[in-house]
Amino acid sequence: MTLQVQVVAPERVLWAGEAERVITRIEEGGDIAFLTGHAPFMGALGSGVTEILTDGGSVLRVAVHRGFVEVSDDRVSILSDTAEMADSVDVARAQQARDRASSALQDDDDEEARRAMARADTRLRAAEGATEG
Repeated sequence: MTLQVQVVAPERVLWAGEAERVITRIEEGGDIAFLTGHAPFMGALGSGVTEILTDGGSVLRVAVHRGFVEVSDDRVSILSDTAEMADSVDVARAQQARDRASSALQDDDDEEARRAMARADTRLRAAEGATEG
């Protein structure tokens, strides 16, 4: 048995397919794993790397920045405000964004700079594991 998984960003469906497991970061700060037979669940997503173990054994990594996850009847829907497949991350651009956010945080403890830093860090973490599987 497998999960039917969809990762959706506002502009398009990033990935849809069958998976053995999905691990994602919820807003409360922890990771949660979903396997077949999981109880219905709905939660807010934080900024983090979502890992999808496909039924073929590959691990897909997605940089996810806020949104919602819904699980019901072996279906997992990740509806993200912003999401990017790990193999699509422009590492140099993400590092530049991280550097800019880091500089802004040195000058002022700005909430937007903290969010920018979290987005850049998530993109970089996702890209680091893009070749797994």
